[in-house]
Amino acid sequence: MEKNMILAWILILSTAMAVARCQDYYSHGGLYVPPPRKVTYLHFFLHDTMSGNNPSAVPIVSPNTTTTGFGGVIAFDDPLTVGPDITSEVIGNAQGLWVSTDKDVLTLMACLDIGFTKGEFNGSSISVLSRNPITESARELAVVGGKGKFRMAKGYAQLKTYSVNFKTGDAIVEYNVTVIHY
Repeated sequence: MEKNMILAWILILSTAMAVARCQDYYSHGGLYVPPPRKVTYLHFFLHDTMSGNNPSAVPIVSPNTTTTGFGGVIAFDDPLTVGPDITSEVIGNAQGLWVSTDKDVLTLMACLDIGFTKGEFNGSSISVLSRNPITESARELAVVGGKGKFRMAKGYAQLKTYSVNFKTGDAIVEYNVTVIHY
């Protein structure tokens, strides 16, 4: 019986020491209470230029097995402007990848970070990850995160093709974004 008591005390002390060590790995500041949510509406134009001497989008993988472009990957660093004309004020850029993911309908998997370089949201960005069926005139993409003033963002971006040149691949896309953030 004495051996069982010694074993029980060893187990109790070992458990207490393990619990005490675990408490060192997190803050003792209490429960997290997030600030109130904010909703921000953004409107801008993205200029995706694949032609000319200084393109903002370049193919990095071009499959030779399909005629639809399925499997193609394009890296981009596209300017964002307040108006549809490329000479209007630049407010940031979108960087990321377009991946052609549909064999039948031209659809791109959009993985982009939309960063702002002017105004109230200078230094902040939102992250978009979503399917983009670019042949549809209006479409919606998911906002899945952000940083800076858009920390912990979620929301959606409604896209509408303003103009496209099918010969060069150049396009101007209008973005209306609703961002919920803290």
